[in-house]
Amino acid sequence: MTVVLSARDLRRHYGGGERAVDGVDLDVMAGETVAVMGPSGCGKSTLLHLLGGLDRPSGGRIELHGRRIDNLGEKALARLRRTGIGFVFQSFHLLDELTAVENVEMPALLAGRSPRAARRRATELLDRVGLAGRAGALPSQLSGGQRQRVAVARALSNEPAVVLADEPTGNLDSAATLDVLRLFGSLHEAGQTLVIVTHDARIAATADRLLSMRDGVLIDETRLTGGTSGRLGSLVRLED
Repeated sequence: MTVVLSARDLRRHYGGGERAVDGVDLDVMAGETVAVMGPSGCGKSTLLHLLGGLDRPSGGRIELHGRRIDNLGEKALARLRRTGIGFVFQSFHLLDELTAVENVEMPALLAGRSPRAARRRATELLDRVGLAGRAGALPSQLSGGQRQRVAVARALSNEPAVVLADEPTGNLDSAATLDVLRLFGSLHEAGQTLVIVTHDARIAATADRLLSMRDGVLIDETRLTGGTSGRLGSLVRLED
């Protein structure tokens, strides 16, 4: 299998001796879903931000498709974030003044696609996440689960090599969480590479691998079996 995203001896230290990430080695394979769990403050979100170029490491290296990215300049790193990596956040980070379709097409426009191509891609993605009928709605007119589905569609706008999701169900009720669970399951089945930081065991159970983190270090790895769709189906039946 091809390694899409890798880290070696990755560190993020702050003043006063705080070590948010302290020597992480990680390989994420093409089409794989990796979940990262651990107590609050253990460094999960910091690790995700480092992998996505949202924060700079204190040491170590990060590679995307074999290309080192931790030492890129700001312009090159911004371009990479727009085109090679998709982000999904707990708080959605949608632009309130833009409609759902405008939010989804924004990354493609920033990457230089024509307005017509960007709108076509955004419309296709909203249909894919089950929101074709809400393309013209503002975020304030959408439920939490719908807003997160718009955020996932936006993350896919430029066909990224990997999608990084930080607590994607943290602000959702049970029904909306199931919608997002199904969506991530469908992304996995379509071959999208995913790294998901979560406190939610239901999300973690849909992954191929579960990594446990504590005090800035990956302390355990569990390879899950049975197939994502099968595990997801069991979880949905339990919720129903």
